[in-house]
Amino acid sequence: MTAGARIGHLVTSGTFSLDGGVWDVDNNVWIIGDDTEALVVDAAHDAEAVAEALGGRTLRAIVCTHAHDDHIGAAPALAARTGAPILLHPDDLPLWKLTHPDRLPDGELADGRTLTVAGVELTVLHTPGHAPGAVCLYAPALTALFSGDTLFAGGPGATGRSYSHFPTIVDSIRDRLLTLPGDTVVHTGHGGTTTIAAERPHLQEWIDRGF
Repeated sequence: MTAGARIGHLVTSGTFSLDGGVWDVDNNVWIIGDDTEALVVDAAHDAEAVAEALGGRTLRAIVCTHAHDDHIGAAPALAARTGAPILLHPDDLPLWKLTHPDRLPDGELADGRTLTVAGVELTVLHTPGHAPGAVCLYAPALTALFSGDTLFAGGPGATGRSYSHFPTIVDSIRDRLLTLPGDTVVHTGHGGTTTIAAERPHLQEWIDRGF
C-alpha cells in the first residue's frame, strides 16, 4: 500500500427506490486518502456522517459508481458542505435526474480516466449492466477495486429493474474485472468485501449457464 494512503469505510442506511418499489438498504461508503485529502466513493444517505468521517481533510471529489438513489442521495449536500465536485458517468444522467432533477453532476467520468488522491491513482472502468453508466475504480497501488453494485461477494449486481441488463453486466465483469490480478480486494457497494480470485469461479458458472 502506498505510504500514507488508506481506505476508510462507513455504512449508512436508508432506502432504495425504483420502478415504484422501496427497499431498506445499508450502503458502503468508501473514503480513499491520507491525513490531508480524500476522495469519497458513493455519498449514500447521510452527508453529515460522511463529513464526520472525513474530519478536516480536503475532499477532492465525490465519485458516483452509478446513479441509483441510495448511492447518490447525499451527494449534493456533501458537495455543498465541502465544495467537492460530483462526478458521474453521463450514461447515468437519466437515473440521476430521477433523484436530483434540479442539480446536475459537476463532471463526467469516462472509461480510462485517472483520478489521483494522496498519491494514489484510481482508474475508471466503465462497467455497464447494473446501470448504463455504472463504473468501478481500480487502484493497483492499494490492491483494490471499488465495484459499486457491479460485483458482489458471490456474483453480479441485480439486473431485474429498469436501466439494467444481465448479459451486459456479465460482459463487463468478465472482460473488465476478472482480468484484474486475483489478489485485488473488491470493495463493494453493499455487504462484505471479496477478491477477484474468489469471484472468478462463481461468475464463470453464471456465464456458462447463460442467465
